[in-house]
Amino acid sequence: MPDIDPEGPFDSDPVAEEDLWFLPGPEDDDAQDPLIPAPRARPRLLFDPADWRSAQAGYSNELADLAFQFGALEERLRAGPAEWTHRLALLEVADLGWWAGDRISPERLALWTGLRLSATADDTQALARAGWAVRRLSGGPAPDAGGWLGGLSDFLGRNAVDGEAIPDTIADLAEVMEGAATLHPATRAAMMFHSWMALGQGRSTAVEAVVLAARHGASMGRGAALFLPLALSGPGALRGIGDPEQKLGAWLRGSAQAVVAALLHLERIAAWRARAETATADLSGRTPPALISVMAAWPMVTAPLAEAKSGASRAAVQRNLDLFTRRGLIREMTGQDRYRVWTAAI
Repeated sequence: MPDIDPEGPFDSDPVAEEDLWFLPGPEDDDAQDPLIPAPRARPRLLFDPADWRSAQAGYSNELADLAFQFGALEERLRAGPAEWTHRLALLEVADLGWWAGDRISPERLALWTGLRLSATADDTQALARAGWAVRRLSGGPAPDAGGWLGGLSDFLGRNAVDGEAIPDTIADLAEVMEGAATLHPATRAAMMFHSWMALGQGRSTAVEAVVLAARHGASMGRGAALFLPLALSGPGALRGIGDPEQKLGAWLRGSAQAVVAALLHLERIAAWRARAETATADLSGRTPPALISVMAAWPMVTAPLAEAKSGASRAAVQRNLDLFTRRGLIREMTGQDRYRVWTAAI
C-alpha cells in the first residue's frame, strides 16, 4: 500500500540503494580463489651457507693469519715426536671441560685415559665424555670420512642398528655440511660447531660440537695436525653469539689464539726434553729415556701411569721420579705421599 503518511521532521533522508555489507562484492577475475592456498615464500634455512659465505668475505685477513699459524703448528708437530699430539689433546680436553661444565683436572683425565681410574662414581660419565674426546682428537678418521652422513654417524658412534635409521639430528647436520662445501675449512668448522649446538641433544652436545669442529678445522692443513686447537687459550672461539658474522669473528680470533698457545707450549716442552736428555746422559738403563717420553706425552703423571706407559718396574719408576725431581727436571704437584702427581718443569 502507498505510504500516505506525511513526512515527519525526524525522518531520515531516503537512500538510493541499501548497503548490503554482508553480501560478497563484485567478482574480480584476477582475485585468488580463497579455497586454493596462495603460494608461500621459500622458508629461510636455519644455517644458510650464503650467510656464512658473506661473513667469510669480511675476514680474509683473519683467515690468512689462522692458516699461517696452523701451518706452523703442523710443521712443529711433523718435526716432533708422536706423543705431542696426545699431549695437546689432553690439554685441549681439560680446558674444554671447564667451558662444558665437567671441570676435570688434567691429572684425573690422565688417570682415566691411561688407566681407567676414576676418583668417584659421580664423575664417571664426565670422564667417559672426556676420554672419548681425547681419543677422537688424537686419532681415528675425520667426521667427513666416507661422506658426511656415514662419517658423522661413525664419528659420533650413532650408527643405524637393528633396522633403525640414523638419527634425524645427524642427517640434518650432514645436510647442512653438504651445502657448505664451498666455504673455507675454518668457516665450515665454525658453522658445524654452531649447527650441532643447536641440533644436538643431551649433555654431551657441547663436547661433541667442539671435537667435531676441531677435527674438521684441521682439514685446512696437510694431515700433520689432527685437530685445530680451540680452547687452549680460553673458550673465546666458542662464545660467539649473534649473526654468522659475529660468530665467525669470535671463532677465528679464538682459534688463532689457541693455535699460538699450542705452538708456545710445544716450544717449551721441546726445550724441556732437550734439557732432560742432557741432564740424564750419565744415567744407565732404559728407564730414564722412557720416563722422559712419558713426561713429554702426559701433562700430569702418577707413578702407576708412568709404570704402565714406560714398562719399567714400580721401584725403578719411583727411583727415577725422585731423581728427576732432585735434578729439577720435574716437580711434584700434590705434596702427598699417598697420591703423588708429577709434571715436567717446563
